[in-house]
Amino acid sequence: MPDFLQLTGKTVLVQGVANRKSVAWHVAKSLEEHGARVVYAVRSEARKKSLETQLAGKPVLVCDVEEEGAAARLAAAYAEGGFGPLHGLVHSIAFANYSEGFKPFHETKRKDFLQATAISAFSLVELANAFKPHFAPRASVVTIGISSLLVTPDNYGYMGPIKAALESSVRFLAKSFSVDSGGSEVRFNVVGAGPLKTSASAGIPGYLESYLYAEKLTFRKRNLATQEVADPVLFLLSERSSGLNGTTLTVDAGLGSNYFDKDIVRLAMRMETKG
Repeated sequence: MPDFLQLTGKTVLVQGVANRKSVAWHVAKSLEEHGARVVYAVRSEARKKSLETQLAGKPVLVCDVEEEGAAARLAAAYAEGGFGPLHGLVHSIAFANYSEGFKPFHETKRKDFLQATAISAFSLVELANAFKPHFAPRASVVTIGISSLLVTPDNYGYMGPIKAALESSVRFLAKSFSVDSGGSEVRFNVVGAGPLKTSASAGIPGYLESYLYAEKLTFRKRNLATQEVADPVLFLLSERSSGLNGTTLTVDAGLGSNYFDKDIVRLAMRMETKG
């Protein structure tokens, strides 16, 4: 069978593996199945320890992007590891402090917003800058966003504008690399994923109700499997997507185009009448 994605022998750094349910895990495993060499980057030594069985024999580096200089230290560790040119980087990390539950957006605490921005959005800028000397000439950087930045879900808190910042940063990175490097062909793209059933999402208050609602808005009436997000990431990492740069590839099973599904409208009106 032809190697359509041509990932065999490529080296990809995957940041954000937390457990077997995470997007990063599915991406990494799929990359290895396609013959790529994966270098894993996890948040802490404790996380590395928790994954030692699953990642036995794999190169695993530690990088807590909340720490000043962490991206530069990760790039230095990568160089010391002798992994060679980096063909791809997957940024699949996000954090928001929901310990006090959800509040109106205008009541967002400065320290919470800045912390979430540093981890979820600006970390991509720092990683791109740190790995710039190590990227192969046609390397691909992919981050995980959300499928629609036009809605304000009550159970996402202040992460909506932070994901918007992440998506905007991707476009600016694509432009910046091109200008600074005299026509660099390093690419930056986003996979805008619909709601997923992951360990991280399970920790968001009220997420389940929105997840089930979103499922009814998909054309097929079935939410995404995590692998369905991982697969487009592999496409964007491959040369088959060489014409895509600074873009968002929306993967939501039609959710964003089906707000006025007749069954949902009928149910909402029925509840309104009863109320």
